[in-house]
Amino acid sequence: MFPSIMRVLVVDNGGQWTHREWRVLRDLGVDSEIVPNSTPLENIKADGLVLSGGAPRVGLDREKMGKCGEYIDKAGFPILGICAGHQFMATHMGGKAAPSKVPEFGKTLITIDDPDDLFQGLPDTLVAWESHNDEVTELPPDFVALAHSDNCSIQAMKHTSRPLYGLQFHPEVENTDNGYEMFQAFIDICEASRKKA
Repeated sequence: MFPSIMRVLVVDNGGQWTHREWRVLRDLGVDSEIVPNSTPLENIKADGLVLSGGAPRVGLDREKMGKCGEYIDKAGFPILGICAGHQFMATHMGGKAAPSKVPEFGKTLITIDDPDDLFQGLPDTLVAWESHNDEVTELPPDFVALAHSDNCSIQAMKHTSRPLYGLQFHPEVENTDNGYEMFQAFIDICEASRKKA
């Protein structure tokens, strides 16, 4: 018998909205806490992880992302990277991220190209909150893009066989449409993964 409450931790990479990610998870009935990105993997007891956003350029600075690479490589449960977490996941897995030709700040129209797991049942386009100078410019091997905007071709991505997901925008911010639904979709992914374990 599995425990009834899901546990999804938020890894703090210094983002301004890290507490919002924690709050949304708590609002959705998940046991959650914020942990430093220096936390040893053996101390991560969870059904899933959210890699938070960070200070400007932090997603491209491997040193400042702590043990996020180890979590991605070895955790074995679903991981959702947001903004800097998304950029780091892409570069760590063999893709590329670089300064954006047109940095995005504020409300941006996102087009969903593949509803997949995170966007099932959501509109084909939605308004999302952006705050980034950098972006993923090349998908890692075995990843597919799920969404784009006019100025950013990889607003969302997922691994084709592992439960690894990345979002360039911030679903935790109230200005993003359907943000709670995206977090619930990730919780559902964690639930499904836990049942397989």
